[in-house]
Amino acid sequence: MAKLINLKVFSHFFRSSSAGGIILLICVLISLLIANSGWSDGFKELLNFELGFNSSSLHLKYPVLLWINDGLMAVFFLLVGLEIKREIIEGELSSFAQAALPVFAAVGGVVMPALIYFFFNNGDPYTAKGWGIPMATDIAFALGILSLLGSKVPSGLKIFLAALAIVDDLIAILVIAIFYSSELNFLYLGYAGALFVLLIIFNRMGVKNLFFYLIPGAVIWYFIHHSGIHATIAGVLVAITLPTTEDDTESALEKLEHALTRPVNFIIMPIFALANTNITFESEMIAGLFSNLGLGIILGLFLGKPIGIFIMSWLSVKLKIAELPQSVTWMHVLGLGLLGGIGFTMSIFIALLSFGDALHQNEAKFAILIASTIAGISGFCILSLYNKKQKKALGEN
Repeated sequence: MAKLINLKVFSHFFRSSSAGGIILLICVLISLLIANSGWSDGFKELLNFELGFNSSSLHLKYPVLLWINDGLMAVFFLLVGLEIKREIIEGELSSFAQAALPVFAAVGGVVMPALIYFFFNNGDPYTAKGWGIPMATDIAFALGILSLLGSKVPSGLKIFLAALAIVDDLIAILVIAIFYSSELNFLYLGYAGALFVLLIIFNRMGVKNLFFYLIPGAVIWYFIHHSGIHATIAGVLVAITLPTTEDDTESALEKLEHALTRPVNFIIMPIFALANTNITFESEMIAGLFSNLGLGIILGLFLGKPIGIFIMSWLSVKLKIAELPQSVTWMHVLGLGLLGGIGFTMSIFIALLSFGDALHQNEAKFAILIASTIAGISGFCILSLYNKKQKKALGEN
């Protein structure tokens, strides 16, 4: 009986919406412990160990860390792309009225942090490129923390945050493709473009077998990886071509989305967190929090995100372009904006693309960790306390 109860508890945990965020947090803590223990050097050797093969025509031997950041993260972006397309076709982004509020909020939540970072780092040849770091919202952590509040927040707030995070990810993907890619190889881009057109033709022909999209998609990843554009964009390109429907019929896109959700949440994202948050703490890092780099990231995420999200949401509602979801108040939007300041995985990803040296990467990671922690706790507390205040007011009435 005890074993049966334990299995039920275990199964319930992995079905819960907060499970992915909790596992991510555990992997962050494990990674930090490893980085500050005797296992640190061995773990770095593991990440630098090369896997794959080379031949006269193919180069597929890369360090484990590159396979994680370019390979596994391409699968993550494939899932994000699938979610974006589904929301555009049949979900929260399917009409202008539905999409307006999260789109305006996401734009504000991207522009304001970038401006704050730019204010602190403009003109610095080493850190100026990191302006994209505080732009990103971590979907898994933000939704995971919001889900811990359960019925304490309106269901419309969860939908709002999910849609905002999807738009935020789309902007982040475009920023990575345009601003964080190296010198372009147009021959490889041409090959990738030709295969992308082939996938669109498959879609128009009504081909529903996923292998007709995923196998060419892997080749697209290879060509884009060698083209100079970051390889993760391949995941989004493949997602765009997958067929879906506007009704409740399960499409090829939805089948793949369902198949990828748990592996991404419980394997790929934890592996990414484990590999990329192995920060060895040094006394200089505390001072780094007050450097232009640290302040740009911390203030960009903790202040820029909620200010940008709140202002653009307020403007879009006041101009009657959009409206707040049912039962959602401006205090809810403020709390949501703070949760949007959890930049964690995506911010770390952009930090790795921004800086080539370990010093700036580690300073950025530490600042992201501190800012995301403060933003997450602040957002949770504001929403929780506001719920108690609402309940007390209703009780007095």
